[in-house]
Amino acid sequence: MSKFTLKWGILATGGIAETFARDLWPNPECRGVKDIEHKVVAAASSSSKKRAEDFLKEVRGVEDAKAYGSYEELVKDPNVDIIYVATPHSHHYQNARLCLEGGKNVLCEKAFTSNAPQLEKLIEIAKEKNLFLMEAVWTRYFPLSIYVRDVITSGKIGTVSRTSADLSMHMVPEKTFDDSHRMVNPDLAGGALLDLGIYSLTWIFQTLYTTQKEPKAPSSVLSAMRKYKLGTDEQTSMLLTFPATSDRGEAHGIATTGMRTSADPDGKGTAGPSIRVQGEEGEIQIYHPAFRPTKTKLVLKDGTVEEKDWPQPGPGKGSGWKNGFGGSFQPEGEGQGMFWEADECAHALKEGRKEGKYESLQESLEIMRVMDKVREQNEMKLPEKIETLEYPTKL
Repeated sequence: MSKFTLKWGILATGGIAETFARDLWPNPECRGVKDIEHKVVAAASSSSKKRAEDFLKEVRGVEDAKAYGSYEELVKDPNVDIIYVATPHSHHYQNARLCLEGGKNVLCEKAFTSNAPQLEKLIEIAKEKNLFLMEAVWTRYFPLSIYVRDVITSGKIGTVSRTSADLSMHMVPEKTFDDSHRMVNPDLAGGALLDLGIYSLTWIFQTLYTTQKEPKAPSSVLSAMRKYKLGTDEQTSMLLTFPATSDRGEAHGIATTGMRTSADPDGKGTAGPSIRVQGEEGEIQIYHPAFRPTKTKLVLKDGTVEEKDWPQPGPGKGSGWKNGFGGSFQPEGEGQGMFWEADECAHALKEGRKEGKYESLQESLEIMRVMDKVREQNEMKLPEKIETLEYPTKL
């Protein structure tokens, strides 16, 4: 049986783009996926063609890929099936819309856009043009996440009424970042909420929304925010109330994020789980980091305790291949885990689907609406050029 080959274009050449492109190299069979394969056929930098060429030199197995010095050239490449948008949040709307307007399927990094109206517009264009569009919340597609959702829907921990999730990382912004850095810069839609808090929210949503037969958006959102000197947030706490459904009564989601504390201070898991999904018969615990967890613990009222490790697969030792992010690498031959979302894109396009299986466009929109409410409640405003629906807008 011939495999379905998905041909990728990479829009932007920063660290997350390199990590994603590297993760496309291992044969999907090393993770038990036998019907698809991935190929990076082009990459583009907005600064220069040379930057794109240098980027491709760092990625294995892309010797014949084309390098472009503008995103417009990438979108016009007829050999590209789908484009991975890896620019800062501030640029997602403009860049993803460029791709959609040019007839390309899109996988866009999280947070999808700067605000909900922007995402509504992207969804409208994708539907008009019959294109695939998905938010790159890679964690949703991990086998670990599928396991957690299956435990919930199986009823093993009873009716779930509360989830708490934290993604806080000890960064101390004034010591770690200059004012132009994407983590703190308003012009790049910086702050903890859009970069880290979305992972806390995705655990809240995939345990209290995705798993319901009748998913309902939160009926209320309460929040508190500690601002950084530039006006972006350095710490945010959210309390979400989900209305009752036929599956369960009213439920609470508690999502926290920040840059001054850590969910895992010693880096060894000593502090315990950073995510707890609590039901009447027990709970599921997921350990830090919320974006790439590799350990769960199931604790039931009857005394049952099941701990599971979920290492990321890859070609293994001796392959000479490594991947990672932020200057650190996983052990040789172990994947970062971004290939799972890439596999979902391939399967969706192979099957003719226009959105992700484990996070619908509607759910992405509901999460974006929550973040809009949180920013509104705390008067965290981004520059007009970042929030606008006008296209094209030069950023």
